[in-house]
Amino acid sequence: MHLIREQDFIASIADALQYISYYHSPDFLQALDQAYEREQSPAARDAIAQILINSYLCAEGQRPLCQDTGIVTAFIRVGMQVRWDTDRSLQDLVDEGVRRAYKHPDNLLRASVVSDPAGLRRNTRDNTPAIVHVELVPGDRVEIRIAAKGGGSENKAKLAMLEPSDDLVQWIVDTVPTMGAGWCPPGVLGIGIGGTAEKAVVMAKESLMESIDIQELRSRGPRTRAEELRLEIFDKVNALGIGAQGLGGLTTVLDVKVMDCPTHATSLPVAMIPNCAATRHVHFTLDGSGPAQLPVPKLKHWPQVALDAATPMRKVNLDTLTREDIRQWHPGEKLLLSGKLLTGRDAAHRRLQEMAARGETLPVDFTNRFIYYVGPVDPVRDEVLGPAGPTTATRMDRFTDFMLEQTGLLGMIGKAERGDATIASIAKHHSAYLIAIGGAAYLVSKAIKSARVVAFEDLGMEAIYEFEVQDMPVTVAVDSAGHSVHQSGPAEWRGKIANINVVSR
Repeated sequence: MHLIREQDFIASIADALQYISYYHSPDFLQALDQAYEREQSPAARDAIAQILINSYLCAEGQRPLCQDTGIVTAFIRVGMQVRWDTDRSLQDLVDEGVRRAYKHPDNLLRASVVSDPAGLRRNTRDNTPAIVHVELVPGDRVEIRIAAKGGGSENKAKLAMLEPSDDLVQWIVDTVPTMGAGWCPPGVLGIGIGGTAEKAVVMAKESLMESIDIQELRSRGPRTRAEELRLEIFDKVNALGIGAQGLGGLTTVLDVKVMDCPTHATSLPVAMIPNCAATRHVHFTLDGSGPAQLPVPKLKHWPQVALDAATPMRKVNLDTLTREDIRQWHPGEKLLLSGKLLTGRDAAHRRLQEMAARGETLPVDFTNRFIYYVGPVDPVRDEVLGPAGPTTATRMDRFTDFMLEQTGLLGMIGKAERGDATIASIAKHHSAYLIAIGGAAYLVSKAIKSARVVAFEDLGMEAIYEFEVQDMPVTVAVDSAGHSVHQSGPAEWRGKIANINVVSR
């Protein structure tokens, strides 16, 4: 019978969350490196390269892989013979570990959790509470699997209550394209099948805690229906041609995980949750001997890649940019941005729109400026700013026509696709939408030379900043004529993959 001490449990949670904030797991790195070597789409290959380079920089500097440092989910198996040296609840213990991890002075993590979700949505300031699932099992140890799940991928979760005769694989293949690119592929799909509605969703999330092993499964062959489904879904989803960041390419998913459970005879619940390119989870066991000791990876084991220097990139001065300049940009073209750049996300856009509706003067002049959809991590040590990767631009679609029509905004930077109405508005105003690579937040932050809050400081990470950037890498996703690479790229590569598959047969 082992005694688990309060301080050991809390320290282990805190250490684990710091650890996964800057270390990709070896299985993920290996799978991503293999995808990079296979990739034939130049845009997707460049995106994967940026993610791999970002991963190395984060491991080296011990700073977050992504500016969205996630909402914490913990699956805890408690041995029924375990004794506890604490008078606090398990939820309290996990939350204290989260609090310490997210406020660590040497590696501050972004607090993204808000309370009163249907009301005031106030930031809890320490990323608590965590989502905790507890299971009592035989034994005298505590097994913990913990993850930090970003909102961009979490928001793409899907649940369907299918009928027993429905084709669940076809439902998945039909549903994945509707998720867009906001979940930052390539990543992993977690599938939960059976049970009840809530059981299916929990299984989908829990399945994402497993290591990537799809190629080993293919080599040995499936032994169960769940393993057959993994291979079938993996092949059919990658055949969609969505590719890294939705730009079109060979690899959309690195693995597919499936968990199932007996269900009612009239039911077929199916849940699907994606993990993004900033996949973050770790597993450890406490046996009463002290805090968990996590293995420290060696930098020499990181894939060594470099960005393609042979492709010419247009240098853009944001301070002198005009609409006529923007007309010269082409869909899929790479740009290097320098100059002053404003930022803003959902809360700031909503406040600006409300002020304009009341006839109030806006606190920032957006005329001929670009806005970057970002909520950065606070800086530490000598940093200008912490990791500052893009957030999902689709959430700002409802505000885009207002911004382009009434504020003089020139263009936008984010990640993922834009809706049809937004693309039409971009074309109408001869604007442009650019993407930075989701999952490369620390790499992007290296281009930020100064940062200051210029409006709505009370919104925290959602305040409006002014950045001074130098050679910030972006790609033209929607040009001034309304051509979108998130539409053309996957369509092109879906056809190419179909031809490859025909030839390989």
